[in-house]
Amino acid sequence: MSSPTVVDVSSGSPADVAGILPGDKILSIGGAVPRDIIEYQLLVDESSVELEIERSRLNFSVTIEKTSGEPLGIEISSALFDRVRTCDNHCEFCFIYQLPKGMRRSLYLKDDDYRLSFLYGNFTTLTRFTEADLERVVTERLSPLFVSIHTTNPELRSELLRNKRGALSLRWLDAILEANIEVHGQIVLCPSINDAIELDRTLAEIAVRFPSLSSVGVVPLGVSKYSNEARMRAMNKEEANEALDTVERYQELFLAALGKRMVYASDEIYVVAEREFPLLEEYDGFPQHENGIGIFRAFEASFFGDKDYAWGRRAGFFASVDGVPKGEYRPNRTPKGRRRDVSTTSSSTAVLTGSYGKVLLDKVLSEAGIEGVRVVEVVNEFFGGNAKVAGLMTGEDVAKVLENEPMGDRYILPDVCLNEGRFLDGVLVEELPRQVEVIPTDGASLARVLKRRKPISLRLGENIG
Repeated sequence: MSSPTVVDVSSGSPADVAGILPGDKILSIGGAVPRDIIEYQLLVDESSVELEIERSRLNFSVTIEKTSGEPLGIEISSALFDRVRTCDNHCEFCFIYQLPKGMRRSLYLKDDDYRLSFLYGNFTTLTRFTEADLERVVTERLSPLFVSIHTTNPELRSELLRNKRGALSLRWLDAILEANIEVHGQIVLCPSINDAIELDRTLAEIAVRFPSLSSVGVVPLGVSKYSNEARMRAMNKEEANEALDTVERYQELFLAALGKRMVYASDEIYVVAEREFPLLEEYDGFPQHENGIGIFRAFEASFFGDKDYAWGRRAGFFASVDGVPKGEYRPNRTPKGRRRDVSTTSSSTAVLTGSYGKVLLDKVLSEAGIEGVRVVEVVNEFFGGNAKVAGLMTGEDVAKVLENEPMGDRYILPDVCLNEGRFLDGVLVEELPRQVEVIPTDGASLARVLKRRKPISLRLGENIG
């Protein structure tokens, strides 16, 4: 166990008035020692909150009086105060095993912790789930949760996860759903392994066994050049079309039987299959937006002014909560830094994005009739060319592209590829060979920026708009 450390205090908040300072350690709340921020939130929800604080090796108590339910105004350092429950699966398709050495240490942490599923929308396989965990989920109503299904074939699931417990761990999904906990599922499609007839079997068994699932996302595996798994390969056009045929067939069945489509395929599969995306309303409110499903339609809608889709949707309990810690699980995309002028000597504007993003942005800009804007593709050579989404762009690859671009042009970069202004490979935004404007990755933000023609002054990499 470690104590949560205060990293920021909102000015004028109850905690500020009580004298709480950044760097203070919270040893207990009302005499109880919370294991994680879930318990922390329950304890600080009262109208009178007694904190035991450690400051400069001195311990003292502070009682904070406030309205019941009013936020303390404290941001703390971590979501879990005990140890993260790490993953003991060894999935062939796990992207962590496909990372090169020398990247940020946090990128190599494999978690399979149901609390992080609740808090951040991380997917868990339930192979380390226990009776005590079920009791807490049900008692504290930890909803929604996000579960990696992959296949309902017990033998194949055990094989995919390389874990014998994988064969039976979906029994916990039965129990969680029986308690009326909202659950969203995921199927990572591995060509020639859990697709085709196995995908058909999985969706059929979901219809019978797990009809109360809120949604199921079908996504393709990502393959980097660092993968050592012989069976893992990228999906081809024929396989993508076969998967979409299966998904769309079951969507009709689910819609007729349950009143919802239930299963949705990722945008990436539609791009590989070279098929049109479903209509906006066919995503049923975008329950799997963060899983890469429906991003284009939501982006398109917000770009053309539909305010209902002008959001950067985030799954999990921390969609809004007092005290949420920033960090690797909930990255603060844009950096804090000095102000500098991002000026241009040319009327030409370039939007930097991944290979799939170029396909989508070319379509949107063409429909909008916008001239003087180029979409510049950043080929992901760092991971070997198979990672084509904007979120996996690295500073090394962006820098290579920018070195061959005109000096005076205006360059726009989506923030989805950053964490505190740093790319996956550790390169900082200010280290790029051209100045860039970092904007939120949504259509409304891009539309606002493209309307502005004058030079602007901004914090390096800060959100525009």
